[in-house]
Amino acid sequence: MTFQEELDRRRTFAVIAHPDAGKTTLTEKLLLFGGAIHVAGAVKSNKIRKTATSDFMEIEKQRGISVATSVMGFEFNGDKINILDTPGHQDFAEDTYRTLTAVDSVIVVIDAAKGVEAQTLKLMEVCRMRHTPVIVFINKMDRLGLDAFDLMDEIEKELRIQVCPLSWPIGMGNAFKGVYNLFEKNLQLFTSSEKQTIADSVAIEDIHSPELERYTGDAARKLRENLEIIEGVYPAFDLCAYRSGHLAPVFFGSALNNFGVRELLNCFVRIAPSPRDFDALERTVRASEQRFSGFVFKIHANMDPNHRDRIAFIRICSGIFERNRNYLHVRLGKSLKFANPTSFMAEKKSIVDQAFPGDIIGLYDTGNFKIGDTLTENETIHFKGIPSFSPELFRYVENSDPIRYKQLAKGLEQLTDEGVAQLFVNQANGRKVIGTVGALQFDVIQYRLEHEYGASCRYEPIQLHKACWITSTNKAQLEDFKKRKIQYMAWDKEKRDVFMAESPYALSMAQEKFPDIRFFFTSEF
Repeated sequence: MTFQEELDRRRTFAVIAHPDAGKTTLTEKLLLFGGAIHVAGAVKSNKIRKTATSDFMEIEKQRGISVATSVMGFEFNGDKINILDTPGHQDFAEDTYRTLTAVDSVIVVIDAAKGVEAQTLKLMEVCRMRHTPVIVFINKMDRLGLDAFDLMDEIEKELRIQVCPLSWPIGMGNAFKGVYNLFEKNLQLFTSSEKQTIADSVAIEDIHSPELERYTGDAARKLRENLEIIEGVYPAFDLCAYRSGHLAPVFFGSALNNFGVRELLNCFVRIAPSPRDFDALERTVRASEQRFSGFVFKIHANMDPNHRDRIAFIRICSGIFERNRNYLHVRLGKSLKFANPTSFMAEKKSIVDQAFPGDIIGLYDTGNFKIGDTLTENETIHFKGIPSFSPELFRYVENSDPIRYKQLAKGLEQLTDEGVAQLFVNQANGRKVIGTVGALQFDVIQYRLEHEYGASCRYEPIQLHKACWITSTNKAQLEDFKKRKIQYMAWDKEKRDVFMAESPYALSMAQEKFPDIRFFFTSEF
């Protein structure tokens, strides 16, 4: 297969949603219909022992939520599909924002009963800024919810994007019988009540056929009326408008009951874009270029707790990545070779000899990589747009077991390298401070320290407003500031000066009284 053919057959996308919209369940069913797994797991269930493939961390299995992005790659009808299942909870939004920089398109999951929710709006803003193509899947049609036309209106208004239904539901709640596929012009009726395996479907090509009444009864007349309204109100599907991020195809279904998922997957592989070009500070990197380049968008410690491995996730932007070949680590300025690059099915890994643009690979890391780092074939490139946020919630972290000091230090070092929390050391008293953008992160860190590193910690409250990195060409003013604010000064992991402002007023006064000092609210400056 030629390089261009490998490029054209790749689809790399993220599944995003507000918590509990059914995002991970949909991901699981996409894997099921794609043939990647044979039995779907459950996100929350007392009866089903198998947990969702993408929720492989122990804390995810226990809480029934995704706390980290997981990567799943599989072959489907000749195409290479890379799915990134993202956390929905706002406390883990930073991981999701970074993931959106590494994908070519997005599937947004919306709960039919709740409509567009707050976290969906924020994630859509990121997609809009990057002109990322979006497909909407309205989930949970097997429950009573909002009217389908009302949902379409809400999506257009709230997400500020034109919509185009490519499937339409037949009934709702207990009366939900299936979906009509406008994209392929046929009807899919699901006759199986089994939720964990693929149900059979019945195809009816002609919507005016008497066969429709046989399967749907009284719902047939309503469906025909709705399809007439759709034809008159919504625009026809336009591939260019979708790929430029101006038109969102909409599908209806129930991921839990397998309704509408097959239609979504079949349409997605036909219309979703192949790997796109990426903007670097120096130039635009074309996906079709022969020279390799890629960037780190995620780091995960202890994917396999038995081996204490640390893996950097690389999105390949151009060229072919080859095993055991030397590549330039741009930030460090040194050449690195990788003997065991891996592809993923959540926590399951397999070694790959080659990878192409659009692929996500994992590189075993001993501490060389940071989020945002670039690997190239001897060219200096810095990819842009990988967000990092200043933390707004802070806790002192103290060792609960002095015998386990080394385990705690290593755990804090590796877990904060993942980028969802930051570690600071107070310059006045040497106490360690963890900063996050969401309160739930503290629980996750504490849990993972105990279960992955055998270390226990306790938190103590600290009243702080924001962490700001500071620099200045006026050394005298910088030293004066540090002396005056010594109890609020800290070092980050790179030994850079950080001002831990105790309140918005204290921050504004510091900026006003020390005009030669620059305050940064992101660690990349």
